[in-house]
Amino acid sequence: MRVTAVIPARNEEYAIGKVIDALPRPVVGQVIVVDNGSTDNTADVARAAGAMVVADPRPGYGRACAVGVAAAENAEVILFLDGDYSDFPEEASSILAPILEGRADLVIGSRLRGRSEPGALPPHQLFGNWLASRLMRLLYGMRITDLGPFRAIRSDLLASLDMREMTYGWPTEMMVKAARRGARIVEVPVSYRTRIGRSKISGTVRGTVLTTYYIFGVTLRYALPWRRHA
Repeated sequence: MRVTAVIPARNEEYAIGKVIDALPRPVVGQVIVVDNGSTDNTADVARAAGAMVVADPRPGYGRACAVGVAAAENAEVILFLDGDYSDFPEEASSILAPILEGRADLVIGSRLRGRSEPGALPPHQLFGNWLASRLMRLLYGMRITDLGPFRAIRSDLLASLDMREMTYGWPTEMMVKAARRGARIVEVPVSYRTRIGRSKISGTVRGTVLTTYYIFGVTLRYALPWRRHA
């Protein structure tokens, strides 16, 4: 199956080359870096590492993901990961295996089931993941432990979800809509480390508050009867 990696990135010039270089080839055939308004050399470093770079300065994690998906060339599977080197890109094979073997439609990398460096996941992020996971199990029947960004999904399933959340709510929307469609959702353990550079989400009060708002807002919104058509 043709696999494209989509990596949203903003000001990740010291990390993005490491991320691209560590991806397993030829399992991952195409790498797309979405330069989401960087003011440094992220785009140049990504190109030098062999990635296709798509520029979109409009803010929004989900928007960057959507732009990357739109640029994918005949991909059958889309792999998402962050550009800050907090994920272990070499573990992409483990993320992709359930889909490539025909056992899953969406695979989530669980940092809580894997090995994380001390301090890589701050307490508020651990608690938020735990609470959101419990809520998703209650509302959608998903047996997950993490809402990690390192994930893979079949392109045909993603296209059918009519993704609308152009913010930090994109990963959550993907999961709850896939669950509502009866998709096979699998979780696999992944490793996690302290990112290179400063976090734009968990490292700031504003980022943390907004992420929490979008995650729980989307989780609850799509469980409402009047949103079942969405």
